[in-house]
Amino acid sequence: MKPSAPSKSRPLELVFEIGCEEIPAGMLSKAEEELRANVEKLLTAEELSAGTVVETFSTSRRLSAWVQGLPAKQTDVELEVTGPPKSVAYDSVGAPTRAALSFAEKQRVHVNSLYLLQTPKGEYLAAKQIKSGRTAEQILTAVLPRTVHDLTWPRSMTWTGLGGPRFIRPIRWVVAILDGKPLKLTITGLTAGNVTRGHRFLGSNAIRVTSFADYEKKLHSNGVILRAARRQEKIAKELEGLAKRGNYRVHEDPELQKLVTYLNEYPTVIQGDFDPAFLNLPDEILVTVMRDHQKYFAIENKSGELAPHFLAVINADEDTKGIIRAGHERVLRARFADARFFWESDQKCRLADYLSKLERVTYESRLGSYRDKVERIRDIARWLTEQWFNLGMLQAHVAEADRAAELAKCDLATEMVREFPELQGIVGGLYARAQGEPDEIADAIYDHYRPVGLDDPIPRNLTGCAVALADKVDSVVGCLAVGIVPTGSSDPYGLRRASLGIVKIILEKKLPVSLSLAIGAAAKALVTHKPKRGVTPGQEAKALDFILDRAKFVFREREQFGYDEVSAVFRAGADDLVDAQKRLVALKAIRKSKNFEPLAVSFKRIRKILEKAGVPLTNERHVNPELFESAAERDLHSAVRTAASKVLSFKRGGKYQEALEVIAGLRPTVDRFFDEVMVMAEKEAVRNNRLALLAELLREFTTVADFSEIGGEEGS
Repeated sequence: MKPSAPSKSRPLELVFEIGCEEIPAGMLSKAEEELRANVEKLLTAEELSAGTVVETFSTSRRLSAWVQGLPAKQTDVELEVTGPPKSVAYDSVGAPTRAALSFAEKQRVHVNSLYLLQTPKGEYLAAKQIKSGRTAEQILTAVLPRTVHDLTWPRSMTWTGLGGPRFIRPIRWVVAILDGKPLKLTITGLTAGNVTRGHRFLGSNAIRVTSFADYEKKLHSNGVILRAARRQEKIAKELEGLAKRGNYRVHEDPELQKLVTYLNEYPTVIQGDFDPAFLNLPDEILVTVMRDHQKYFAIENKSGELAPHFLAVINADEDTKGIIRAGHERVLRARFADARFFWESDQKCRLADYLSKLERVTYESRLGSYRDKVERIRDIARWLTEQWFNLGMLQAHVAEADRAAELAKCDLATEMVREFPELQGIVGGLYARAQGEPDEIADAIYDHYRPVGLDDPIPRNLTGCAVALADKVDSVVGCLAVGIVPTGSSDPYGLRRASLGIVKIILEKKLPVSLSLAIGAAAKALVTHKPKRGVTPGQEAKALDFILDRAKFVFREREQFGYDEVSAVFRAGADDLVDAQKRLVALKAIRKSKNFEPLAVSFKRIRKILEKAGVPLTNERHVNPELFESAAERDLHSAVRTAASKVLSFKRGGKYQEALEVIAGLRPTVDRFFDEVMVMAEKEAVRNNRLALLAELLREFTTVADFSEIGGEEGS
């Protein structure tokens, strides 16, 4: 089977749009990418992808795809069909038999066009057939509904009954135009056409379009800016213009800019004001109310202090009478009044008084309440600070860490956090400072959820780092112990984020933390305090692997170490991440030396020999020099012993590059050994002695990095 000559027909254009009720803004960017991937995947499967370009767009009321360069039809395929063997197809004088005539009739060709085909089984009668490719119209009519059906959403809904179609929001119209003509297809019961809808208030509900250029132009004239980049550019320009006019600056918030870009089809920025008396509230509360609840941009004066103004992005072309502005100001005034009431009401109690109320706030049904979690965090935080005495911490710091851990979750029971959950931790720190707690403790409470991502800062002080680590380690160990394991995009307790936070804090603060001992401390806290649940060694190992997986990601993706470099160092041990980082730096520095790569090849060979012979590295079998039969054996044994003492000395001093250089210097001796010595000797005692020598070599020199992991396809 082979394709026939490609079609010379003109490439086509597809315009496809799903119109619906408002989709949550935070889901649109992902939906755009997924729609593009779905269209490309189906075009590829149908052999229509050659030369095509797929672009996707979205606003709150629509998902659109624009496909350029579509072939008019699939390429025709030439098929070779075999029939009966020659002995059956022709008689003794070479005339076609009834079998040949029947085959020709079945293939709808003249018998004279048949030919003989040589096969491994002999000569057979054959015919050529041309299988015509389907047209783009036929294919798209069938597959476009699947591109919508295959979109994944966090949740979906039905709007025509329980057995009806499902989508994130009710679909109201469908546009599908191929080369200026509507496609005859149906999606969720709606027949596609060439009529779209404009802005809900600024445009028409019946806009006939013929091409993408016509579609985009008419949408714009009906209050819809189709491209997200152009909407964001308009927002940024108007924010900058208003800030310049008022001689202030906008509180930087790229995530909010992205959100309002997808919230509005025709965004326009307006300025509003609020009572300066509200500035007595902490900035964090004011900004959170404006940002998270109203989607407003906070405004700062030149010195960085909040000003009594805000910028709102409205879904309109203007606010000529100021009605929209007045409405936004009224809503914000009410929200600020609520925040002030909560601030004053919560302050009537000491922060510690909320601790008992945490007994009624469940963390996880099998792990108890947040009151129980607090006690576990206190134990782990004290243990951590005791480990850090050599960093200059004193017994007083242990008491500070204990106090910060005791108060860290108390704000979860306050009215402020119930109303504004985004402020958990922050509110606790603000209340602690307002109630006279030392800055060290207040800052630790404020920061203990940090970092929430790899780009987020870590806690400002060591006390905060101790509480943050304790909180995160308790979450990881506790959840994994009761069987809560993140799967796919589901991670309700944020265990991946917690593990990344653990790694980031340890590496940035250069903290000498043994991960296995920290996990052990968390396991002990689970037994000592509620739920008084034991953690098996297997579960502790699982928790360690879970954190180390995140550490590998950080080293590979953020610090740009090679895949094989990370594998080599982690195989040698990575319980101390700071130490592992030092060894990675040394490994990266030395791996281009002339002896390194060849020695890595030899180490791979040694590992394979030992594995094949069933000799574990943990088996420290004594090497007997009296059994050596060649100078190469004696020289390698001597070189290993000499190098081992030097490597040990360098390792103790943290001089890992020097240690690796000593190991790499063994290369000539190792090469000579393999050139002159047969490891698997016939004499069992000699063979075992040589295997013991290789095991000692590998065991002694894989504590910095396992050279046998270097190289290979992934490494290179």
